[in-house]
Amino acid sequence: MISTETTASDPVIRVTNLVKTYHDGLFRRRKIEALKGVSLEVGQGEIFGLLGPNGAGKTTLIKVLLGIVHKTSGEATLLGEPAGRRAGRQRVGYLPEGHRIPKHLTGNSTLEFYGSLSGLSVAEVRRRRGELLDTVGLADWGKTNVTKYSKGMLQRLGLAQAMLHKPDVLVLDEPTDGVDPVGRSEIRDVLNQLKSQGKTIFLNSHLLQEIELVCDQVAILFRGEVLKIGPVAEVTNLAGDSETADVTIELDGDAQAITELLPDDNSTREQTGETRWKVTLAGSNQDDIDRLVDAARERQLSVVSISRQKLTLEDAFLRLVRGAAGGDS
Repeated sequence: MISTETTASDPVIRVTNLVKTYHDGLFRRRKIEALKGVSLEVGQGEIFGLLGPNGAGKTTLIKVLLGIVHKTSGEATLLGEPAGRRAGRQRVGYLPEGHRIPKHLTGNSTLEFYGSLSGLSVAEVRRRRGELLDTVGLADWGKTNVTKYSKGMLQRLGLAQAMLHKPDVLVLDEPTDGVDPVGRSEIRDVLNQLKSQGKTIFLNSHLLQEIELVCDQVAILFRGEVLKIGPVAEVTNLAGDSETADVTIELDGDAQAITELLPDDNSTREQTGETRWKVTLAGSNQDDIDRLVDAARERQLSVVSISRQKLTLEDAFLRLVRGAAGGDS
């Protein structure tokens, strides 16, 4: 019998040419391609961010991995098991988007309820719930009815239930939705703590700043296809050269010398003081910077500061999505 147990070097999630097609309309003749040959891998102990606008296929991908919907073609494995197989799902904690908790429950009884669904005894849940509620910032709310919880508190409780059975993988769909900035920071701390324990986290969120702060790798999904995948620094480097970026140089000196220094159209200048100027070179590398600094010193201009301007993840996301949308028109 072949063992499907994963080793540290094996991808925890592997998706290869995954296709999911829905049929809709009269006699189910209209085809909706939710996933169009998606491929990605997530390693053990990694926080992986899945990004994309509404309708990109993010939730469909999660549902295929969890066996909630069946793939049309391609391959998908979770913890070495074919996606949807019970042996793999038992080792996964899941927080769905817009999850609902029965209104008659308290924080404590919520964990007992969901723990029973994961096969845990009430005694075992009661041993763990105090620590879990404290971890997500709800230590004083265990006996309170969930109708008195804010949306952010419900998200925290949802995260606690996903962690309850000590899963190897956490699949979190919009985990910080409705959570205030302090709460988001605390949830990031929890995710990093789980990562340090070797847990793998597959994260879907519209809050790109949160993704940028916490994720090791990201994939940008658009209309069922992966536009870009890799470490955040690589995804935000759309020029393809990690040494190339817009550069701002602050100079001090004569206005005429500044004008002579920048005759081309690849730069902009802004006066910030009586003799202070900010000069921006678009898409510059180190050679460009060196040439400008040398020319500035020749004209007796003082170089006050030099800073590289790199795209944020949100900038890169918008460029990629808008470019793909324009290419389809």
